[in-house]
Amino acid sequence: MEVDPDVIFKDDEDDSDAEFYQLRESNKEFLVYLVDASPKMLQTTCAADDQKSESHFHIAVSSIAQSLKTQIINRSLDEVAICFFNTREKKNLQDLNGVFVFNVPDREYLDRPTARFIREFDCIEENFMEDIGSQHGIVSVSRENSLYNALWVGQALLRKGSPKTSDKRILLFTNEDNPFGSIKGTTKTDMMRTTLQRAKDAQDLGISIELLPMTWPNEEFNVSLFYSDLMGLEGDDLALYTPSAGQKLEDMKDQLRKRMYQKRIIRRVTLSIGNVVSIELNTYALIRPAVPGAITWLDSVTNRPLKTERSFICSDTGALMQEPAKRYQPYKNENMKFSVEELSEIKRVSPGHLRLLGFKPLNCLKDYHNLRPSTFVFPSDKEVLGSTCIFIALHRSMLQLKRFAVAFYGSSSHPQLVALVAQDEITRAGGQVEPPGMHMIYLPYSDDIRDIEEFYSSSPEQAPRATDGQISKAGALIKRIDLKDFSVYQFANPALQRHYAVLQALALEEDEMPDINDETLPDEEGLSRPGVVKAIEEFKLSIYGDKYDDENNSVDNGKASETTQKRKSDSQIDSKESVNYDWADLADSGKLKDLTVMKLKSYLTAHNLPVTGKKETLINRILTHMGK
Repeated sequence: MEVDPDVIFKDDEDDSDAEFYQLRESNKEFLVYLVDASPKMLQTTCAADDQKSESHFHIAVSSIAQSLKTQIINRSLDEVAICFFNTREKKNLQDLNGVFVFNVPDREYLDRPTARFIREFDCIEENFMEDIGSQHGIVSVSRENSLYNALWVGQALLRKGSPKTSDKRILLFTNEDNPFGSIKGTTKTDMMRTTLQRAKDAQDLGISIELLPMTWPNEEFNVSLFYSDLMGLEGDDLALYTPSAGQKLEDMKDQLRKRMYQKRIIRRVTLSIGNVVSIELNTYALIRPAVPGAITWLDSVTNRPLKTERSFICSDTGALMQEPAKRYQPYKNENMKFSVEELSEIKRVSPGHLRLLGFKPLNCLKDYHNLRPSTFVFPSDKEVLGSTCIFIALHRSMLQLKRFAVAFYGSSSHPQLVALVAQDEITRAGGQVEPPGMHMIYLPYSDDIRDIEEFYSSSPEQAPRATDGQISKAGALIKRIDLKDFSVYQFANPALQRHYAVLQALALEEDEMPDINDETLPDEEGLSRPGVVKAIEEFKLSIYGDKYDDENNSVDNGKASETTQKRKSDSQIDSKESVNYDWADLADSGKLKDLTVMKLKSYLTAHNLPVTGKKETLINRILTHMGK
């Protein structure tokens, strides 16, 4: 087949390496929710926004339900299980007391969430006490250890999948910071030891255990009493698990969402220093665009995803081509053939590595050089041992000398220079705020930078200039309406939220679509504050003067009178045209459908009736008006 050489050798825009922010195929995640169902969790706590009391159990269930609805859209391949402990009834494969695994028919205990699973879990609180029940799990009169049993069940549920290709986690919801507080002596020591050993066994199998502590108002969840040993927390890590008093539902949802979202590696790249040393780096996207999921075509009968296959047929024989097609380019009366691999190699500018070119002072890096979100870079010893040591030495030197590194990043379709800017670790009371590492900033080409051109009028006195008073009023207005501590993370995309709400309503067979709060709309309540209203009026007065409102009213009245006159004129024309038809006879004979829409509207306009809708709607409206 003959092709255009410009098509063959052009940059491949669909190349997966071209878009650095494309999310790498991430590992599958297996997650078990362990929810404490003791009577203490079921007691009502702080009042919510609607002035109704809510329990910590309700907060946990609502948070998990919301997380499942989000997961079924964003991470539909992940598998989850929900397990209650300190329950009256038991339901688990090990037949252990005090542990109830929630599930629905036609679904395994650890499986992908289904619409029925989410719907029934949403209503679990209605009959929880009757069907499952609650009890004190660890008491002094019994050696029954419900927490130990729950960890055992959770570990057994997470047996599927390899730790190398999947993430396994247990999320524990409880408001009891000392589950063995009612027990004393050797019994307490023995039960704590066996529980900690069970948790350690799970962690040795690659299962991470995370605690979501819930607190009473004006009280503190003391993680150091027991759970710090269970999770192996020390120092600053221990402070991260100290929750604020009076945890509310929305705070709990946000906290759970943060725990659910993990930093995932986009790509591993090699940084070449000179021609001798090479180290391995992991790259992370700090900001990724949020877009709706890709469309999946389904079979109309089986509702299964369709698989697209393409075959080439020989134009001479009509037979299917068994060998892959080759392209050619005529050159000096000879066809030069190229295979797909050869074309890919020709278009490949660089193997995709980072090559260090040199260093420059930080003041040489300007704000306008940052054209797109940077990528965070961190070393890895997985493939190249010693990468972390070399990276740390380079990182420290760049911070001390206040330099940034210039490197060549050779992606297959868009090679460019990048700046590697070292970032020191930032810590505050409570833990790490920013990790140490480097930011890879994509530098622009010379054509990407445009000089600012300013045009001046030949007659400067003709150009209007703001007075000092107008500038002062404008500054006061901006100061009044300025958003404090603004961040793009404070506002959700309303179009995406509406898209996901529709998907949720369809998947869960809900009668009504969830309400969407458009956070991008102007804050009417804030703009109506007396200080803001006064600043707006003063600014408008300084620009337009006292008679601005009167002039607008007169103009509006003039426009209104013209519109009214036109409407009256149209009504008179329609009335005259309507008289030419015997509408009663047309209605009785069923010939209204033969008239055009404009003629039907003439009747409606003549009788001051609405003229909106399709032709059938207009006919029904006429018949109703005539009493037919």
